[in-house]
Amino acid sequence: MVVQTILVKLKLPTPEFSSGLCFSSSFYCPIQSMVALNASHSNLCFISTHISSFCCILHLGRETPSVAGIINPGSEGFQKIFFGQKEIVIPVHATIEAACAAHPTADVFINFASHTSGDGSSMCALKQATIRVVAVMGTVGSIQAGAFKIGDTAVTIDNIIHCKLYRPGSVGFVSKSGHTFNELCNTISRVTDGIYEAIAIGGDVCPGSTLSDHVLRFNNIPQIKIMVVVGEDDGCDEYSIVEALKQGKVSKPVVAWVNGRCAGPLKSEAEFGEAGDKNGCEMEFARAKNQALRDAGAVVPTSYQTFEAALMETFHKLVEEGKITPVKEITPPPIPEDLSSAIKSGKVRAPTHIISTISDERGEDQCYGGISMSSIIEKGYGVGGVISLLWFKRSLPHYCTQFIEMCIMLCADHGPCASGAHNTIVTARAGKDLISCLVSGLLTIGPRFGGAIDDAARYFKDAHDSGLRPYEFVEGMKKKGIRVPGIGHRVKNKDRKDKRVELLQKFARTHFPSVKYMEYAVEVEAYTLSKAKNLILNIDGAIGSIFLDLFAGSGMFTEQEVDEIVKIGYLNGFFVLARSIGLIGHTFDQKRLKQPLYRHPWEDVVYTT
Repeated sequence: MVVQTILVKLKLPTPEFSSGLCFSSSFYCPIQSMVALNASHSNLCFISTHISSFCCILHLGRETPSVAGIINPGSEGFQKIFFGQKEIVIPVHATIEAACAAHPTADVFINFASHTSGDGSSMCALKQATIRVVAVMGTVGSIQAGAFKIGDTAVTIDNIIHCKLYRPGSVGFVSKSGHTFNELCNTISRVTDGIYEAIAIGGDVCPGSTLSDHVLRFNNIPQIKIMVVVGEDDGCDEYSIVEALKQGKVSKPVVAWVNGRCAGPLKSEAEFGEAGDKNGCEMEFARAKNQALRDAGAVVPTSYQTFEAALMETFHKLVEEGKITPVKEITPPPIPEDLSSAIKSGKVRAPTHIISTISDERGEDQCYGGISMSSIIEKGYGVGGVISLLWFKRSLPHYCTQFIEMCIMLCADHGPCASGAHNTIVTARAGKDLISCLVSGLLTIGPRFGGAIDDAARYFKDAHDSGLRPYEFVEGMKKKGIRVPGIGHRVKNKDRKDKRVELLQKFARTHFPSVKYMEYAVEVEAYTLSKAKNLILNIDGAIGSIFLDLFAGSGMFTEQEVDEIVKIGYLNGFFVLARSIGLIGHTFDQKRLKQPLYRHPWEDVVYTT
């Protein structure tokens, strides 16, 4: 998703900015077509955070951020950003009109839209009565030190402070090259008292503003005492500065350099990577431009490597002549470092909020229980193998994972009349969504329906390990007033046993090293059947007792681990997982059949008072 625009509410401190700032063109398209930079949602939030952080280091007494709101077409809400040490929320609006109505004091519109929507959104902003400036972002931006920043100028807050851009200096800087812009901001801060204003106009053939536009503007700003110009090997814009110097329109020193001396030896026209950067006629060569600037009176070094020395010499000469009084240095308020970067650099440590031991998605190949997804697929772990990794944190033997899958298959559904399926069907016929239908069925799982597996395992284990004979166990439970979990069924009985239980028992006897707990449960069943023919070992009791044999026979679990597994509720989890398959099936079935709202018949209700 592309966030289109951002509104910035500014305290414009100087007449130059009150009349509007001429912002740079795109690297790739002329500003006349109002083409803007394509920015993702995360990038624009990053930009708004940096604008707010820049406000915090300014000595303007600002207590509120300059970012008034974000426009994200089709979306509304709030975006969190940092303003100094405090985290704040910035409103997000769906339309330009809504944003302007909500923020009538916001007078600058910064457009990061893609080229497909930049024109329309910029024109829409220009029609708003409250908007005075529309900035279409396409290069690294511009800055008035200590007052205004747009785009990615100087990049990080640390670099802004390092380049002294938190307060105005004496240098006006304009560059065609966005690539060298931030580098030269650093250079200027090292050898002068800093930048007053800097702007990158981009290297387009048809720019929104020219080098000479800004040089002439800088010449009329009293605070600017020296100008730095960086051109490129294309076009003839630099010759406008040459003419202005010759005609006396520029009275302040100009330190200039034109990049691209490598273009001279080429015998034909060639592009150099940016929109207007190409070698053409002799006049457009960097060599010719540098010489023309030098002849007109600009300070032009012999190479880019000597640019810093030439600028430093010019600045100190102006200081000695009394034309520049170096700006007194001030200490900007500190901006807290983001926790993520501080942790990465090893400056701080912070406690984590979640512990996870079963999976890790950070690498290229996600892992379950330390086993990569590629290995899981290649080695055919199957659903049972994945459950063993994610639930038990170990790779269980094949017969164990087969048993797990068998339990899931046998417990997936038990017809439409079971409690869970009935609830799901009624909910589906009420027109509810899949999740609601599934949850309504799952909520019926408990001690009387599918949720007795853990209790069955716990009681069978305690009785067996305590040496209680089956009748002692059953009678003891009866005296306590506790039904024996895993025993009894509403439909199945001694003459019509649950086929699912028989299949599980057959598999266990065939593949398990030991089935002592299962056989104990069978003995308990034999005693309870002597009391009533429906007191059979049901699916809960079968799964619970056989899982005890799985834990004991595999040799991979300690006694303490088995007790914890039963206590936490692992075994009921198998029924929940399995029955979810059937409940989802019932949901789809009712919706596919387009069944109407269910109403229970009166004939099936006993009305009494």
